[in-house]
Amino acid sequence: MSTILVTGGTGTLGAPVVARLRDAGHEVRVLSRRSPEYPVDLMDGSGLDAATAGAEVIVHCASNTRGGGKNDEVATRHLIDAARRAGSVTNIVYISIVGVDVVPFGYYRTKLKVEQLLERSGLGVTILRTTQFHDLVAQVVDMAAKLPLVPVPVPGGVRVQPIAVGEVADRLAQLAVPTPAGRVTDMGGPEIRTLPELARTYLAATGRRRRVLPIPLAGKAYAAFRRGGNLAPSHAVGRGTFAQFAAAAGAAAGRA
Repeated sequence: MSTILVTGGTGTLGAPVVARLRDAGHEVRVLSRRSPEYPVDLMDGSGLDAATAGAEVIVHCASNTRGGGKNDEVATRHLIDAARRAGSVTNIVYISIVGVDVVPFGYYRTKLKVEQLLERSGLGVTILRTTQFHDLVAQVVDMAAKLPLVPVPVPGGVRVQPIAVGEVADRLAQLAVPTPAGRVTDMGGPEIRTLPELARTYLAATGRRRRVLPIPLAGKAYAAFRRGGNLAPSHAVGRGTFAQFAAAAGAAAGRA
């Protein structure tokens, strides 16, 4: 069994990754500023040397969208430096997004820069790109539904291929081994649907009788999304559909 460090280990993806690794018998160190065992601040690198000492694998799930993307780059540089000093880390597993190299969207550009930092680090690296999580689509719709507008506005003409977080966590846990694999095969959800279609599904499943208004947007990023730069149709390996996710969300809301 390996000693594995997980950044962002309390987040939407990181938490199930941690659970799967521990279930497999690994020693898992969860990085957090408030962790009693491994208090770490990725922005200034404090605590990283203690956290990486003796670790063989790092699963890098942490992301901070503030600061125009620079925060993720700074955090990754600190992580790389600490891994070099530790001398024991043989594989850094990074979760990225399908389309970061073709969609000129700010967050995607940041993810691509982080990929490049890792690839140029001289360390062993494994990079997995996936399509958007079911949870992200739900967040977009929830935010739009809070606007004082009727019907609910969502970007028109954009197709997405959402995938279940748990399935991505399964794959990351498989990749969290001492031997790096480089850029692995992309991972996409089982279905490609338009964002307005998914919005209608989610609103209906969560008991909100709202109409959806597809709206056109401007800019190069929107055009790239419309062209399908965010999709992986040849790698539709996911099993859980967005309809199933929405139904579960609706049932959970009913129990609350």
